[in-house]
Amino acid sequence: MKISTKGRYALRMIYDLALHNEDGFVSLKDIADRQNISKKYLEQIVPLLNRSGILKTNRGNRGGYMLAHSPSECTVGDILRATEGSLAPVSCLEFEPNECPRVAECSTLYIWEGLYKAVNDYLDSITIQDIIEKNTAGGDYCI
Repeated sequence: MKISTKGRYALRMIYDLALHNEDGFVSLKDIADRQNISKKYLEQIVPLLNRSGILKTNRGNRGGYMLAHSPSECTVGDILRATEGSLAPVSCLEFEPNECPRVAECSTLYIWEGLYKAVNDYLDSITIQDIIEKNTAGGDYCI
């Protein structure tokens, strides 16, 4: 599994919004400038995050974006699944139930299920608030 630029930039965007949560709606231009990410690229990410219920949007003069939930309720797993789709290491785990014709006789399925569970459990255990606290405590969290 390799996380794409879309997933990494989405995480940076959400982190930036969390840092500026008290400012109300934040413009995409401001996020792009602070995070050194193309505004056009962020425009491609916004619909994915919006559709997943991670963002709130507001149009008009005071328009922009803000988190739909507090940073402590938004996990890295939520963001990556919204932008990357499934985090499954093999295609047969992308859907429930597993409809692979070899599921009953697959001798390696338990390996992929374990990896999938470990990845999801880990990413779901880290909130945006955790990243903020790690960074303000002098930790080195590179997104």
